This record gives sequence, C-alpha cells and structure tokens, in this order.
Amino acid sequence: MIRPLRVAMIGYGFMGAAHSVGWRQAPRMFDLPREIEMAVVVGRNPDAVASAAAKWGWAESATDWREIVGRDDIDIVDIVTPGESHAEIAIAALDAGKHVLCEKPLANTVVEAEAMAEAAARARVRGIRSMVGFTYRRVPAVTLLRDMIAEGAVGTVQQVRAAYRQDWLVDPETPLAWRLQKEHAGSGALGDIGAHIIDMTQFVTGLGVERVSGTIDTIVKERPLPADGSMGLSKGVGAAETGAVTVDDVAMFTGRLANGALASFEATRFATGRKNALTIEVSGDRGALAFDLEDLNSLRFYDRTAPEGRQGFTQILVTESQHPYVSAWWPAGHLLGYEHGFSHQVVDLVNAIADGSDPHSSFDEGLCVQRVLDAVERSSAAESAWTRVGAPIPAL
Repeated sequence: MIRPLRVAMIGYGFMGAAHSVGWRQAPRMFDLPREIEMAVVVGRNPDAVASAAAKWGWAESATDWREIVGRDDIDIVDIVTPGESHAEIAIAALDAGKHVLCEKPLANTVVEAEAMAEAAARARVRGIRSMVGFTYRRVPAVTLLRDMIAEGAVGTVQQVRAAYRQDWLVDPETPLAWRLQKEHAGSGALGDIGAHIIDMTQFVTGLGVERVSGTIDTIVKERPLPADGSMGLSKGVGAAETGAVTVDDVAMFTGRLANGALASFEATRFATGRKNALTIEVSGDRGALAFDLEDLNSLRFYDRTAPEGRQGFTQILVTESQHPYVSAWWPAGHLLGYEHGFSHQVVDLVNAIADGSDPHSSFDEGLCVQRVLDAVERSSAAESAWTRVGAPIPAL
C-alpha cells in the first residue's frame, strides 16, 4: 500500500490556523488519491507551537525547521511564515525532495522569487511539485468566473476593476506588526493584499499584466511597539515607545493587460468600514462578471446578448453540485465560507502530486506576480511613470 503523505507546516499564525483547517478537512470531504497525515508544525516558541499542534490536530511540534525538512518521513512542507523566510525554507525543502506549498506573495523580492522558481524547476525534473497559496482562486465563484470568461461569456475582455480594501490599520494607535516592516514583509498593502488581486486578474482573464503606472503611500509613519511582544494581526496593546512603519499603507495602480485592455487596482488597509472587501469586475464586449469576497457564494453576470429590456446584472448562486469544488460539500443553497478555499487548495496539490502534473498557481506564476509588485514600486518611485513588468508572462 502507498503510505500517506506526511505534512510539515512551518509557522503557526493566522495562516497556520487556516491551512490546518484545509489539511484536516480536505481528506474527510473529498476522495483524495493519497491519504494525508498532519505530522508536525514548526515554530520558534516551543510552548506556543506545542499549543498550536494540540489545538489544530498536528501529531507533534518542533522548533527547528531545518531538522524537519531533512527528515525522510516528511513529504510536503507547507510554509506559512513571514515572507522574509520563504525563499530559504522553500529552496531547502525542494532540494531535499519535498513537495512545497508556500503562502503568497512568493517572496519579498524578485531575486528571491527567481531563486525559488529555479529551485522548483530543478525539483520538477525529479517529480517534486510546488504551489503558491493564492487561495482565493479556489473560491468556487472565482473559479466559475474564470471558466465563464474562458467560455466566452463576456466576449473580449476590455476592462478590469480590482480592489482589496481593509481597515484594520485606520487607528494610528494600532501597534506595529511584522506586516508593517519591510525587512519582514517586503511590502505592505501592495504585497499582502495587492498580490491577491493581481493574481486573480491574471487567473480569471488568462491575461498577464505587462505594464503598470502606480503610486504607493504610507499614511501612518510611526506606530506604538506592541506591549506584549505580539506582532500579528491582533490590534493588541501598544507601548509608549514607537517604531517606524517601513511599508506602504495604500497602493493604487493601473495595469495594461496582454491584449491591451486596462485594469485598475487598489490595495489598501485604510478603507474605513471595509473589513475584507476583495472585489473584481471584468467587462467585455458581450457582457460582464463581478465578484465580491464578502458575498463569496455569488457571481453577478450581465449578458449584453439578452433581448433589450431584459438586460441587467443577474445573480448566480454558486452552490450547485456542478459548480467547481461544490459537489463534495452541501446541498444547493447551503453556503460555503472563507475556510473552504484552503481545503480546495489541498485537493489541488494532492491531486497534482498523485497524477504527476504541475499544480497552479505555480512558482512561475508567483514570480510573475512578484514582478508586477516590483514594477508598481518602481513606477511609484518614478512619479508613476509607466513601467514594464519585465520577463515574459508564464502560461496561466
């Protein structure tokens, strides 16, 4: 018998909780070709990581990721650490013959992302698979949106409007977190949430972003240091001492897609009242499709070919068994949530490992997004001048 795929997760913060749900639920709801074992979770604080292991269902905990990556009984390494460590861990794991799932953005810099993509290419020759965790691709409504565009529902894509708006940093007394420090996060709203809308635009349209014109800004430049030492998403309690915010709070940019269409992008953590508002609308010469993450079981579709007087945006409730991923879950109309995308991520990775195919989004696709992020920063530094993304766009 083929033994189960044994998973090691490096990191245990917010994304660690979400990934743990995915690893735990996917084998119970989907008929996977390989069994999964949640073998070990790794973190620097031995007591905290042991508590996370017990809470989330990992068999053991550890504090040395290098030792875990070198173990013969580990098959998959799941990286949910801050971006500063993605490259080192992923390259070591791939070179050690482990399949790798890495949270987005792929890295903190283009140079790091290129090294990761090169390591993935070397590993691919040996049958080792790698994937970037752009989980919103796997929301059934987003996958259906992609499928409908590919089938011609909107015709030729002429314009895209994409935004990801949050407000968790509006209060200037919110303590400094690692996501606000360039040495840890690489960039701010641009990389953290802007990466999602770049990837989603390229995923649903099949068109790469080739040039950008953008501006990034830091609204609150100093914040209290966390009094309790916590550097996560929690607002926490601030100390009297402050530290510098070294990343952007807001990023706004325009992109030119491969077919010449324009796309507008907004990534902000200062959109007062918006908690997790990821929206995308794709307009074409035959129709339009719109998605809102805060209504994630629905798509809105406008069909220009419908008779005059019958045209208008209509709602598609994406809960039917024929919709992507849905058949493994509940009867029609019984809604899915944020966590389900992480189960779908596991399904896609395990299926690719089993059948020897390359999963999406690949490290090459993650590198593509990294190059767009870099181009936006370069454009902003050049007074929003139009800036080429650079290397060819991978097959999407």
